[in-house]
Amino acid sequence: MNSLMYNIKQGFTQIFRNRGMSLASIFSIVAMLFILGIFFSIMVNLNLFTEVVKQDYDQVEVYLEDQVTDEQCRNIIENIKSHEGVESVSYRSKEEALQIMKERWGKSGYLLNSLGENPLPASLLISVKSIDQASAVSEYAGTLEGVEDIQYYRDTVEKLTSVTDFLQIGALVVMAFLIVVSVVVVSNTIKLTVFARAREIRIMKYVGATNWFIRGPFMAEGIIIGSLAAVVATGLMTLLYGRVSASIGSQVLAIASCPLISTGYMAVNMLIIFLALGVSIGAWGSIISMRKFLDV
Repeated sequence: MNSLMYNIKQGFTQIFRNRGMSLASIFSIVAMLFILGIFFSIMVNLNLFTEVVKQDYDQVEVYLEDQVTDEQCRNIIENIKSHEGVESVSYRSKEEALQIMKERWGKSGYLLNSLGENPLPASLLISVKSIDQASAVSEYAGTLEGVEDIQYYRDTVEKLTSVTDFLQIGALVVMAFLIVVSVVVVSNTIKLTVFARAREIRIMKYVGATNWFIRGPFMAEGIIIGSLAAVVATGLMTLLYGRVSASIGSQVLAIASCPLISTGYMAVNMLIIFLALGVSIGAWGSIISMRKFLDV
C-alpha cells in the first residue's frame, strides 16, 4: 500500500513538473478518444438500426394471382405453414393493400381515389422464425400454383449488412492508428521526466532497486494522464451525443422506426471503454519510454 501511494504521489508530482507536455498528452488522448467516441456512437446506433431493419424484413410477401379462389388461397396458406422456418402466415386483401398505400402516401393518398379499379393484388405475409430461413421460404412459396410474385428484401438486408461490416472495419483501422499515436505521445512525455531524473534512477539501480520499483512512478504518471483524458473525453462526448440525440432523435424514430440509444447508456459505456483505453495507453507509453533506459 505504501508503495502504491508513493507511486501515485510521484506520478502527480511529475505531471505537475512537466505540466506543459502533460497537458499536451492529455489533449492528444482526449482528441483520440473523442474521435473514437464518435465512431463508437455511430457504429452502435447503426448496428441497432441494422437489427431493427432485419426484424422488419423478416417477412416474405407473396402476391397472389387475381383469379385465385378462396379454396386455392387456403391451400397455399396451409402449404406455406407446413414449411420449415415459417412462424405465421396472414392474408392481406386487395382493399387492405390499397388502404395501406394511402396511409403511406399521407396527404397525397387522396390521389389513389381516382383509380377506377384497384390494381393491387391480394397477398400473404409470411413471418419466418429467422431471417436466414427467409430465402428458402421465398423460393418454396414461388413454386406454388396461384402465386404471381414474391417480395423479399434480401438484397436490401445484405447490402446494409455489408455496409455495416465495412464501416466497422474502417473504424477499427482508424482507432488502431489513433491509439498508436497516443501511445507515442505519452511515451515522449514520460521520456522527458526520465531524462530529468536520470541521475536519480542510476543511483536507485546501484543500490539494488528493481526495474519495476523504478518504473512504478512513471507508470502511475501515464495511467493518471490516461484516466484524466478518459474522463474529459467522456464528458465532451456525453454533451455532444446528448445534443445530437435531442435534436434528431424524434426524426430518426419517425423515419426509420428506430430510436437512438439513450445518452445515459452511451455515457456509462463510453466511460468504461475510455478508462480502459486511457489506462492502457498511459501504461504502455510509460513502459515503452522506460524500456531502453532500464535495459541499459
